[in-house]
Amino acid sequence: MILFKNIPLKKNIAYLFSCAIFFMFTACEEDLTQSGKNQSKNFPSQIINNANIIQRDSGFVTLRAKAHIIEKYELIDSPYTVARKGIDIQFFDKKKPKIPGKLSAKYARIFEYKQFYEAKGDVRITTNEGQRFAMQSIYWDQKKKRIYTRDTVYVTMEDGSTLIGANGMTAKDDFSEYTFYKNTGDFSTTKISQSKQ
Repeated sequence: MILFKNIPLKKNIAYLFSCAIFFMFTACEEDLTQSGKNQSKNFPSQIINNANIIQRDSGFVTLRAKAHIIEKYELIDSPYTVARKGIDIQFFDKKKPKIPGKLSAKYARIFEYKQFYEAKGDVRITTNEGQRFAMQSIYWDQKKKRIYTRDTVYVTMEDGSTLIGANGMTAKDDFSEYTFYKNTGDFSTTKISQSKQ
């Protein structure tokens, strides 16, 4: 103990104790960083119960959405929002603000960064023109302003005529244009062209 010969015993203990604490914290810090690499980040960062969402554009209500539960997954590489217990949406057009379009589904997922939406399970869409669409799933690419499905689509027009697209459809997201694949139905083409004007 030649090094500590002139230093009182209390200072020696304090010095040794502070060195021990430093090494202990350094070791703990390394263990925490190593253990954090293996933990899953796929859990919701936000949960909203009985959600009632209103979206506005310059004061005009463009969308109203209701869901029992909404979960946001923001800590992963491709963040998304999901409504696992269903969703009901009303969307409004400035040309017909008093007649909203409607969408309901048992499940919905939104990839906000990609601007990509999907709805599944008894999907029902009613346009503000009165056309009703029924299918099991639908996808909306907001960037391209297109919606599509490969499921069988059942369409009922406002006058009661029907159309079945056996292999799905693609459409503009405002339903001003749409294409059905392997379709059958009971209405005339003049009624289709009149309803689009």
